[in-house]
Amino acid sequence: MKKLTCLIADDEPMALNLIESYVLKTPFLELKAKCSSAIEAMQKLEDEKEIDLFFLDIQMPDLTGLEFSKLLPQKSKVIFTTAFEQYAIDGYKVNALDYLLKPFDYTEFLNAATKAKNYFENLQPSLEKTEKKHEFFFVKSEYKQIKINFSEILFIEGLKDYVKIFLKDNPKPVLTLMSLKKLEEELPSENFMRVHRSYIIALDKIEAIERNHIIIGDQHITIAPNYKDSLMEYINGKSF
Repeated sequence: MKKLTCLIADDEPMALNLIESYVLKTPFLELKAKCSSAIEAMQKLEDEKEIDLFFLDIQMPDLTGLEFSKLLPQKSKVIFTTAFEQYAIDGYKVNALDYLLKPFDYTEFLNAATKAKNYFENLQPSLEKTEKKHEFFFVKSEYKQIKINFSEILFIEGLKDYVKIFLKDNPKPVLTLMSLKKLEEELPSENFMRVHRSYIIALDKIEAIERNHIIIGDQHITIAPNYKDSLMEYINGKSF
């Protein structure tokens, strides 16, 4: 995946420089601009056109980070940075990916940035995946090559060097020697999503989401915290 382009806006010079240093040492981020106000950020956005990720202080003069975030393109995402904890709820109301309470260290910053990375990776299929037109693949299981149709997959469970592929109308999962990561690369990302280090689910087979679990048939699959935002973004996009 290409680097995520990002813009920082903060009216405190020390905070602005600190976040810049964090961005510059994060391999998957590319800094496009740093601004001392939301007004300046608006001007930069006109020049840059496409910014993936915004790190916005909430309290800025003339135009707050919250107000500015509502003007951004839908495909751009926001991580708010602020010294005031009471703004957290407002931050999530505008669908921010995360909220960093000052002062925060690089570990906290990296966790938030990784959420953004996971979100964009799940949202945007790579060109290689887009070009794949196959509706099935074969796996070796019990000395046979078994055909697996994408449309029949319910979910996939990773077990160290093996995966279990659970299929519709098939009471017994297909067990094959393969890593979950390798299989994830072969699946069309518009139809499948990683929701846990050990699980990939077929999005169209979700029957319900209950607290931190996805229900598919009689299975309750745990949603890991670092995958929850991407899943909820998908669910919200399909909601009325």
